[in-house]
Amino acid sequence: MRYIEVTFTLDDTGVFRDMLVDTLGNEGPYESFVETDNGLKAYVQQGEFDEAYLAAVAQAFPLPLKYTVKEMEDRDWNEEWERQHEAVLVHTDAGPTVWVRAPFHPHRTDVDYEVIIEPKMSFGTAHHPTTYMMLGYVAETPMNGCRVLDMGCGTAVLGILAKMRGATEVVGIDIDDWAYRNAMENAATNHVAVDCRVGDASLLPQCGMFDIVIANINRNILMRDMPLYRKAMNPGATLLLSGFYEADEGALIDCGNKLGMTLVGKKNREGWSALQLKLKD
Repeated sequence: MRYIEVTFTLDDTGVFRDMLVDTLGNEGPYESFVETDNGLKAYVQQGEFDEAYLAAVAQAFPLPLKYTVKEMEDRDWNEEWERQHEAVLVHTDAGPTVWVRAPFHPHRTDVDYEVIIEPKMSFGTAHHPTTYMMLGYVAETPMNGCRVLDMGCGTAVLGILAKMRGATEVVGIDIDDWAYRNAMENAATNHVAVDCRVGDASLLPQCGMFDIVIANINRNILMRDMPLYRKAMNPGATLLLSGFYEADEGALIDCGNKLGMTLVGKKNREGWSALQLKLKD
């Protein structure tokens, strides 16, 4: 089967790379993606490639979007992609280690937790610094007996780890149907129960109250939805946030303070930030 490789160049990757993946994968026919230092490589079957669609995406994109198109040689690209996709070992400040792997990676017995993620188009394979830091927080934060919300769950890697660590119930919400399906598949693969739902923060009034809220999204959505998270948090609940740059920390902390939350922890990795906020009892 022949594939077309489209190489995109972005002046600012940040959330825009994720936005591009969402557009091409959710609205378009693109099947897989590889992040590059200054953009993205996207792959589509030759018969599904549409130059006019690509031009329309570039024209509508909020940043200048340059791209080149290349026809790939005929080979087993699934096997090739699997060969390049690496498992990730997450080291945490408090000690627990988390091995995030695909089904084709080896099982390890020398780690505290092992999460198997089928890497498709959903965000959350531990390669991105924000997911890495959030896995660290989930591994360090007491989860026993807690009701947990995984907002913008993607692959549900964070919710799955929370369940492994003793959470009584995990609700995962994502706006994309393909993320929902991938999350359900991953939960079943790891033999845990995650209540996955399609939607956004407007679903929260019907989801009950939570002891821990996890949200790895982006700055603008977090700023917009934090008041809704607050309404769904029990007294003394913890809010774990990531998906934004270090420069945006102050805005998120100020927003949390206005909602009655205080900063109790912070992580930084490759220019990205993760925050741990706690609601007053």
